[in-house]
Amino acid sequence: MVKELQDNIAAVNFTPQSKMGKMLMAKCRTLQEENEEIGSQAAEGKMHELALKLALQKSQNAELRSQIEGLYKDADGLASDVDKSNEMVLILQERLEEKEVELSRLKSGLQQKDLGEEKTELISAKGGEIDEIVMPPKMETEES
Repeated sequence: MVKELQDNIAAVNFTPQSKMGKMLMAKCRTLQEENEEIGSQAAEGKMHELALKLALQKSQNAELRSQIEGLYKDADGLASDVDKSNEMVLILQERLEEKEVELSRLKSGLQQKDLGEEKTELISAKGGEIDEIVMPPKMETEES
């Protein structure tokens, strides 16, 4: 306690030219230099940490860009495949419609042929009495 009071009195009587004043000024300069060095190290550490984070973000961004470009290429390929599939569906629909028309024509021709055979059987069954013979129309073929 006495030492503390003596230091307080000495501080009050402080002058830069006194022995105690010179010691205090040297100690202040040393503390200030240490503070600047610690501050510089902290700033460097923070800058280094931020630089590492920035490099990591740049790397992740480059990877994402690469993946997105790959996805765009895949999407383009899929769109092309869909277009080709749609064209094939249209072609197959046209062929199906053609075959349905041909099937309908063949069924009609078959019905007319069956009808003609029934009339022939009917005529034969009546014993040849024919008032009028109705012949089925000729079937059209693909060549005509």
